[in-house]
Amino acid sequence: MFSRSYFSGIFGSSPFKPLQEHMAKVVECTEELVPLFHAVARGDFDAVEAQQKKVAALEDVADDMKRELRMQLPNTLFLPVDRRDLLELLRLQDNIANKAKDIAGLTLGRRMTLPPVMVEPFVAYVERSIDAARQAHKTVEELDELVETGFRGSEVELVQTLLEELGRIEKDTDNMQIRLRATLRGLETELPPVDVMFLYKIIELVGKLADLAERAGSRLQMMLAK
Repeated sequence: MFSRSYFSGIFGSSPFKPLQEHMAKVVECTEELVPLFHAVARGDFDAVEAQQKKVAALEDVADDMKRELRMQLPNTLFLPVDRRDLLELLRLQDNIANKAKDIAGLTLGRRMTLPPVMVEPFVAYVERSIDAARQAHKTVEELDELVETGFRGSEVELVQTLLEELGRIEKDTDNMQIRLRATLRGLETELPPVDVMFLYKIIELVGKLADLAERAGSRLQMMLAK
């Protein structure tokens, strides 16, 4: 857990720093999914379990950061930014880490395997979804500068460019998901029905990572509009 003195100190230097650090931890959590699915592809379930524990531990840290930030934010922050927007942004960030934990837990719990033809496109899909979380982090990192410039000028243009790229990444994941579903549909008769069902579920959950990142970007865009 983080002490009140820790949060008082970082709020003093930058009111958005805790939010930015939380998002950095969220991204770190999602990034552990790549080696997890490489281990799945190898059939190395000891490594899958080790990666699942890393994801869960990072999600726990992010959860602690979220709780502390929620307690401190309403009483500490006095800025031309709606606290409800910041708390919603925090919630969306936290949901990304939660989703990563769900993915890792389901993969381990089901001892999931990937059909060989799906390994490369699926790992690419995971990586692109994580790109969305990284891009959302980049936008959150600009909050200080946005406030300093009064949400005007070139800084707003920079953030809009970052958000447009986030939208493109999320669209990429949508297209990758469609192709993966089509591939899996062609394999349905060759695989146990329960395995097929859970593969569809994992594909859906990975897509949620990018969707939540894009929604975090949309929340920031709403703040710009205000």
